[in-house]
Amino acid sequence: MKLNLNIQPLNTWINTGKQPLLIAGPCSAETEDQLVATAHLLAKTGKVTALRAGIWKPRTRPGEFEGIGSIGLKWLDRAKQETGLPTAIEVATGKHVEEALKAGVDILWVGARSTVNPFTVQEIADALKGVDIPVMVKNPVNPDLSLWIGALERINGAGITKLAAIHRGFSSFEKSAFRNEPMWDMAIALKTQVPDLPIINDPSHICGNRDLLPYVAQKALDLDMQGLMIESHIDPSVAWTDAKQQVTPSALAELIDRLTLRKADVGSKELSSKLDELRNQIDKIDDSIFQKMAERMKVVEKIGTYKKDNGVTILQVNRWDEILQKRTAYARALNLHTDFAEKLLELMHAESIRKQTEIMSAGQAEGQAQEKLTHA
Repeated sequence: MKLNLNIQPLNTWINTGKQPLLIAGPCSAETEDQLVATAHLLAKTGKVTALRAGIWKPRTRPGEFEGIGSIGLKWLDRAKQETGLPTAIEVATGKHVEEALKAGVDILWVGARSTVNPFTVQEIADALKGVDIPVMVKNPVNPDLSLWIGALERINGAGITKLAAIHRGFSSFEKSAFRNEPMWDMAIALKTQVPDLPIINDPSHICGNRDLLPYVAQKALDLDMQGLMIESHIDPSVAWTDAKQQVTPSALAELIDRLTLRKADVGSKELSSKLDELRNQIDKIDDSIFQKMAERMKVVEKIGTYKKDNGVTILQVNRWDEILQKRTAYARALNLHTDFAEKLLELMHAESIRKQTEIMSAGQAEGQAQEKLTHA
């Protein structure tokens, strides 16, 4: 289902002339010299759209550096006056919003820890009523699309039409190369529901280290995200927060130069015709897949009925292990990724369990009804 949010196009509220759109700056404003010097180097690259800096830093545990506070707003304004770069900061309370607006900050964003709490988002939204300023909303820490959309709706409901989302990845118990799992499907689902919503990717928080930044940034652009937010520090080795994921302004410029920009529109009629032909092939294959799925579920129903009639449990662990081993091996032979094959099998297995449970439950209900008639 598509949502109708009142959103202005990105190019009406931020200079999208530079490609890709790039919001960059230090994770934290540490000192006035550090912030201003970094801003000058970023502006010198000619690639940065806006300057970001952490002023208030919500940290996981007390005792960690929680941002320089309000004094950093003055440093940010100086950097803006000297470089001409618009400024962007995170706000987490209504008071933050008031101070940022008073200091002339150009763009605000709602952080992941705030997005997860509707009370916090509503407080920020209330402080924004009657204000015309761009606001970006990061995805919540946990993978919950409804929370993300809800936060966007609350901000939009306050009258903010210069609205964008920031995809910064999600917390996961599974260990991987990423600090936060990208879960690209969540960003795609958001774009599907709100097609006009600009989405900015935050490779810094997804990666947690600078080595993976080019890979994530390129993938984000390939998925037609409208820009990037990347942390940059004049000397990342001495950064007070998130040192490993920050890059120098010169390294950032090199990273951006190596990215490949692709068009969202097909362009020529010849290319469009070829894509239509290939997509028609996919549509036919998809139709046959669903037909086979329906046939498979008919057999599952027969199995469920047999198990019900013969008092056999729904789950047969040995059979499931056999399916996993054989089908994933077959998938590899067909050059299909093992993870994809496993996820597909798990989905089919879950639906099979659901159908058989439904048959078992119906059988129990029939048995109970018959027993009542017998004793009546």
